[in-house]
Amino acid sequence: MYPLIHNYLRCSIKEMVLTLLGQIDDLQGQLYYLKRQLFGKKSEKLNPAQRLLFENLYDEVKAKIEEQKQAKSEKVQPAKNANHNGRRPLPAELKREVIEIEPAEEEKVCSVCNNEKERIGSEETEKLEYQPASFYVKRYVRHKYVCKQCEGNISIGQLPAMAIDKGIPGEGLLAHIITSKYADHAPLNRLEGILKRHGVDITVSNMCDWVGKSAKLLEPLVTRMHELIFLSPKINTDDTQIPVKCPNRKGSTYNGYLWVYIDNKHNVVFDFTQTRSREGPIKFLGKYSGKVQADAYSGYDELFRKTDATEIGCNSHARRKFEYAMDSDPVRAARMMVLWGRLYEIESRAKK
Repeated sequence: MYPLIHNYLRCSIKEMVLTLLGQIDDLQGQLYYLKRQLFGKKSEKLNPAQRLLFENLYDEVKAKIEEQKQAKSEKVQPAKNANHNGRRPLPAELKREVIEIEPAEEEKVCSVCNNEKERIGSEETEKLEYQPASFYVKRYVRHKYVCKQCEGNISIGQLPAMAIDKGIPGEGLLAHIITSKYADHAPLNRLEGILKRHGVDITVSNMCDWVGKSAKLLEPLVTRMHELIFLSPKINTDDTQIPVKCPNRKGSTYNGYLWVYIDNKHNVVFDFTQTRSREGPIKFLGKYSGKVQADAYSGYDELFRKTDATEIGCNSHARRKFEYAMDSDPVRAARMMVLWGRLYEIESRAKK
């Protein structure tokens, strides 16, 4: 009986040691990852200067990098346009202001025989100019009509439909503010200063209200974009963290999340959630039955369990794990990095 107890204890101790060693290895990996994030390099490129433990892979990596350098140096230069000294011609659809320049009157007479010279041609020089944006006022004059006989029954012309009924901004100004903020990334306080230089005094708070009301008007368009993106056989998605002002505490912010969804034609739809809960992608993609490509965020696991969507992994995220392992296990990690390089070569040829 005692040998059985001894064997049982010995097996238990062995399993315990293996478990502890596994935990130590895992913690060391986490420590290495955190130290690298704080102090290490951010690039994930395979460095040929780091001598691999097996010579053939090292030579292969070095040869491929030299091949890439040679390919870059052999890129075909665009043919120069003789009329523009190598510059690209200005767009033909731009408005042209023609300024005709004649020689001085005395130069129109030949200095040898005193006969008047004849025009034989001309030379053209184009300069790109810029006219600053201008503001103008639309004044709607609604004429009134009344019956003089009964002195009543007044009629007046109806105003056209407007984005903001009781405000001063027209649709063109609203489009300019929204484009400046979201496409050109100009904050509203900076835009306030730009407008003041044009003599127009519009406060940030007013523009915030206008952007909010415009967002309500654009909801049907976003809904339609949401419907169209579902027609794509594949959707790429990711999320990014953004600070959001807290309505309850002045000056405080909390972390909101902006989810981006891109179809195979590069059409983009954004969705905002206050948390990074799995309910965000589930709510947006709940009725989608195509392929969804995302990172390894665990919140997507419930999406693939509850819906008909098919999960597609991300090569960049998977490759990153092997790149992290280059220091701890260089032989196997480098072999995988070379194989990934071959995949990227196939992708590059396919794009061309």
